[in-house]
Amino acid sequence: MPTQTEFPVVFESLRSILKPYAKKLAVKVDTAEGYSLEGPYSEKWKKELFFGAVQIKKNYVSFYLMPVYMFPDLLKGISPELKKHMQGKSCFNFKKIEKSLFAELSQLTKQGFERFIKGEHS
Repeated sequence: MPTQTEFPVVFESLRSILKPYAKKLAVKVDTAEGYSLEGPYSEKWKKELFFGAVQIKKNYVSFYLMPVYMFPDLLKGISPELKKHMQGKSCFNFKKIEKSLFAELSQLTKQGFERFIKGEHS
C-alpha cells in the first residue's frame, strides 16, 4: 500500500512532465509541494491562462492539465487505466509511481501544450 512518504517521489516524477514547458510558459509556483505553469496573457480572457500544475495533497499527488478541459477531445484516446486516475475534468491523482501511465500523461501533456499554444487566444 503506498504511503505519503512516497508522495515527494511521485511529485518529482510528475513535475518532470511539466518542467520542459517552463521555457515557453511562466512558472508561478515552484516549491517542494507544488509546481504550477501559466501561459501568456490572453486577450480573449483578459488574464494569463493556467496550463498545469502538480500538488502534493493529503491522500495523493494531483496533476492538473487545463488543456484537456479546454480541448476535451484530447481525452478521447486515453487508456482506461489513466481515466481511472481522473477526478473532475482536468485532474489526475496518483499515490505511487506508475511509469506507463506517466508516459501516457507525458504524451497527453505534449499534445495539450501544442493545442494550448495554438488555441489559447481563440
